[in-house]
Amino acid sequence: MRFDIFTLLPDTFAPYLQASILQKASERGLVEFRVHNIRDYTHDRHHTTDDTPYGGGGGMVMKPEPVFEAVESVVENTHKFSMDSAPGCPVILMTPQGRVFNQKMALELSAHPRIALLCGRYEGVDERIREHLVTDEISIGDFVLTGGELPALIVIDAITRLLPGVLGDPDGAMDDSHASGLLEYPHYTRPPEFRGWGIPEILMSGDHGKIDKWRREQSLLRTLRKRPDLLDSAPLTRADQKFLDEHRPAAHMKEE
Repeated sequence: MRFDIFTLLPDTFAPYLQASILQKASERGLVEFRVHNIRDYTHDRHHTTDDTPYGGGGGMVMKPEPVFEAVESVVENTHKFSMDSAPGCPVILMTPQGRVFNQKMALELSAHPRIALLCGRYEGVDERIREHLVTDEISIGDFVLTGGELPALIVIDAITRLLPGVLGDPDGAMDDSHASGLLEYPHYTRPPEFRGWGIPEILMSGDHGKIDKWRREQSLLRTLRKRPDLLDSAPLTRADQKFLDEHRPAAHMKEE
């Protein structure tokens, strides 16, 4: 997969993209990161990328000309993509007004061979960019940051770890919180006892059937206690539902 990132602050990306799992995935040819400086597509000596908003008001707005030129010169099929029929490359604007990003969206986007991410700054982008250039808008939550660079990195990280071969454990991403609609079960490692605190004996039993059952039940309990809203859409079996019904009163008392 290839990511094309359009930003006014290209230097902010290298420290994260060149570390840990993302760096290894890039070195192995599983993913490619290309960071494009929008200022390189200006034509005045000051490399102007923003201007005051029509109608007055505070702040500055990103100008359409350099953004259009940057994206269109890199993403050849800008106008051929739509979320319903997707032969081209999606151009995604990182904005608080977008769809709130989640694991399901990450999985959907991981199927694309190429994705373009546009990072806004200042008061945002000229509305014509939103209307005529981008194909989708993504938010990472109901809050405002100073730019789209951190949200873009979050989206890149979430998508990249879902690509085949990126994680050492081929099933690792499927066990993560939210991957199955539930929060992940608790993890333990050596030493078996720390400051008098042990680990569940079942994890050392060697009985993988019982371990899998324990982990599933722990995921259900953790979701019930911390994020019960997720249970409304999680794929639950009859056994899961029976287990939850038996533990709901206890979970409620613990919250109180």
